[in-house]
Amino acid sequence: MDSTEGLLGPYRVLDLTNERGFLCGKLLGDLGADVIKIEKPGGDPARALGPFYHDEREPEKSLYWWAFNINKRGVTLDITTDDGRKIFKRLAKRADIVLESFDPGYLDGLGLGYPELKSTNPAVIMASISNFGQTGPYKDFKASDLTLWALSGIGYATGDDDRAPLMPSFPIGYFFAAMSAAIGALVAVYHRALTGIGQHVDAPAQLGLAWPSGAEVQGLWDADQIIVKRSGAIWKRAQTGTSGTGVKYVNLPVIYPCKDGGVRFVPFVDLGMLPSTVGMTEWIIEEGMASETLKNVDWRGWNWQTVSEDVVADVVGCFRGFFLTHTKAELWEGAQKRHIQLYPLLTPSDEFAFDQLHIREYWENVNHPDLGTTVVYPGAFIKLSEAPCRIRHRAPLVGEHNEEIYERELGFSGEEMKSLKQAGVI
Repeated sequence: MDSTEGLLGPYRVLDLTNERGFLCGKLLGDLGADVIKIEKPGGDPARALGPFYHDEREPEKSLYWWAFNINKRGVTLDITTDDGRKIFKRLAKRADIVLESFDPGYLDGLGLGYPELKSTNPAVIMASISNFGQTGPYKDFKASDLTLWALSGIGYATGDDDRAPLMPSFPIGYFFAAMSAAIGALVAVYHRALTGIGQHVDAPAQLGLAWPSGAEVQGLWDADQIIVKRSGAIWKRAQTGTSGTGVKYVNLPVIYPCKDGGVRFVPFVDLGMLPSTVGMTEWIIEEGMASETLKNVDWRGWNWQTVSEDVVADVVGCFRGFFLTHTKAELWEGAQKRHIQLYPLLTPSDEFAFDQLHIREYWENVNHPDLGTTVVYPGAFIKLSEAPCRIRHRAPLVGEHNEEIYERELGFSGEEMKSLKQAGVI
């Protein structure tokens, strides 16, 4: 492996994370860091997470594992054993960053917490990914991603108003925590370059989710004097002059069905969005699908909060009928020409065929020599003009780099390796 590739080529990362933090090591690996994924002998439990390549339920064919552990080397090591702890400390002496996502205090109990590692390597940086952080009354609380989603406030505003809150199918809380940890680790690397001192980065998932909640959760109180609640595919605006329990809303769809799927369009009338709404209206009129009401709308003086429900239904009906006569591609192409802010809802197949991603060479073919084939992967998250940010190799097999790390770098003999394996240390 060429450790000089990429901006982080000179740096080594030890990755002790589980699903909470896999993404952090992947991002650093994409930037060129030598990331060594450490898993228990026999393999990480996450290797059992599906879906699986060709639906073959095997530890080495988990697409989840492939996706989030790409660009990492892999060793097996049981850090709960005396020998395992000693080996980890030897690895940590050569490491720049240690990533971990255990419950707070777990590594301290093993004698592998930040204070212990710092005593032998003052320059080491540890990034800890947890549910609620390393301190505070919630630090020891257990939480699933659903719990974090709820306690961040985002769940309150996500979903339909007549149903329970919804959350994405991916562990968004852990993703944001992992990204926060990556950012924190890189800032700590910069700080170390100035001071020569490492530090402990504390990246809680709840905090990672709380900051991007935006106006949807914080509420547009200044505008409407109401607490914003989830409204699904509907944009709700309180009618002028209503208050308390008698609040009436103008309900505008933000998602419309079309011939082959759906599109997102909102007829905002704010100054910056006005040309989009006017352009869409003109398009509908040109195709003879506008009602008399829509033909006579003056969007420049329009206020969705004062018009009657009948007028809203008439106008929305015109939008709905128009979209149903076109495909996503037709609507997208026409919207670009007319400067309309309309977006197709892409399926995975649509995404893979999206020309912008192909032009930017986003998709990458990754060699899987163990399978005798290549697999198409999503590529790097950024492009750099002076250094590569790309996929260099697939995720590691169980213990794939044990000999490379333990024998060639730490100097273990074949007999020592055999003994450590028999003892369940590696």
